[in-house]
Amino acid sequence: MNKIFDHMGVAVRDLESSISFYLHTLGGRLIDRYRSEAKGVESEIAIIDVNGTRTELLMPTNNSTSPIARFIKQKGKGVHHIAYKVDNLDEAIKDLKRQGIRVMEDTRRINKHGRRLIYLNPADTEGTIIEYCDYPHNQ
Repeated sequence: MNKIFDHMGVAVRDLESSISFYLHTLGGRLIDRYRSEAKGVESEIAIIDVNGTRTELLMPTNNSTSPIARFIKQKGKGVHHIAYKVDNLDEAIKDLKRQGIRVMEDTRRINKHGRRLIYLNPADTEGTIIEYCDYPHNQ
């Protein structure tokens, strides 16, 4: 199954300052900005494109339940996850399970852009949070 880099998620404390850096210093373009209060997300998100490479800036909206808040508390701000686009998310999950790689079923969802996604268990990925995603409506 093909896997290509899709985006990087970055946990931030100050979304305005982070957007400014990505736009003015890196020359990026703001693609979208929205707030998600969905369980397991609870963040304000800005999607930035820098010369065809996307970064999601993730600022927690609930410091007691947001996984981004928990991440910042444990590890500080910075790279939260790396996402890989797969041809078919359902098939990719089956392939992972055949290899003994666990996925975090409670993270499976469809975001506002129609991206289906799930996170792999960091215990099986050398500690890196990895997202697999596909875009079934854009194919």
